[in-house]
Amino acid sequence: MSHRLSLSTSLGENAGLISDGALATELEARGCDLNDPLWSAKVLLEQPGLIRDVHRDYFAAGANIATTASYQATPQGFAARGIGGQEALDLVDLSVRLADEARREHLADHPDAGPLLVAGSVGPYGAYLADGSEYRGDYLLSPAEFRAFHRPRIAALVQAGVDVLACETLPSSAETEALLALTAEAGVDSWFSFTLRDEAHISDGTPLEEVANLLDAHPHVAAVGVNCVPLHLVTPALSVLRQHTDKPLLAYPNSGETYHPETKTWGAPGTGGTADAAPLDLAGGFPAWRKMGARIIGGCCRTTPGDIAAVAAAR
Repeated sequence: MSHRLSLSTSLGENAGLISDGALATELEARGCDLNDPLWSAKVLLEQPGLIRDVHRDYFAAGANIATTASYQATPQGFAARGIGGQEALDLVDLSVRLADEARREHLADHPDAGPLLVAGSVGPYGAYLADGSEYRGDYLLSPAEFRAFHRPRIAALVQAGVDVLACETLPSSAETEALLALTAEAGVDSWFSFTLRDEAHISDGTPLEEVANLLDAHPHVAAVGVNCVPLHLVTPALSVLRQHTDKPLLAYPNSGETYHPETKTWGAPGTGGTADAAPLDLAGGFPAWRKMGARIIGGCCRTTPGDIAAVAAAR
């Protein structure tokens, strides 16, 4: 693994960074069937080389950050497939090695590219449930149970050498507090990004300003923001966050389509009070989001290397 980079240092030395887009969307475009509780982590078992290819495509499109295929890669999820604990953690390690291999390959051809970072994806407990709970936050675990769920994967990601822990698609304030404790122990930078009920609340109903205030006090949290939210919620959410934290912000929304967890499909774009003023795509939102303090901008579900290339062109 390459020498670990600091997200905080990289943000300090650059006007901003571009994160990658959807992994699952690109894997499906390559023929993978992800209608499975393991989602993209299934491909770690079956065709890991495809994951490396997608990471490489995002670097080629202009991304500075590759996010590992560990969003649903948990010992608990793999156990349902009869995969033991150490083998499961080896698959988490593999997700990091694939991203690092893609980075090395890109740098071999483009030695002046950079900085290029690997972000270890830490999906919420709701992702393990595979029922859309990461968009509702309607699950209840004790702080100890949350820590027990997340600790092995976080330890494996750190041991594998990730540059930053991406605690992402978080719908729950209680889970956020547990992850804060674990990431503080990990000794690497982290970012925290949330799903939203509306422009001022995360998915479990906690005010966005409340989680911003909570995160602002922790020096190991290098950035705070939103992800896998529709385009029209990004600007108002960033506005709330900016009022309650001085940390760099990040935004990597989905394409604007609506997710239907019962069928695991995406439909027509949703609407909201600010939908009429929403950007049509990531590149369209980039100038306003950057002006509001978003230092990391990219895409989530249903976005592609083409979308990231358009963001890079707008930079």
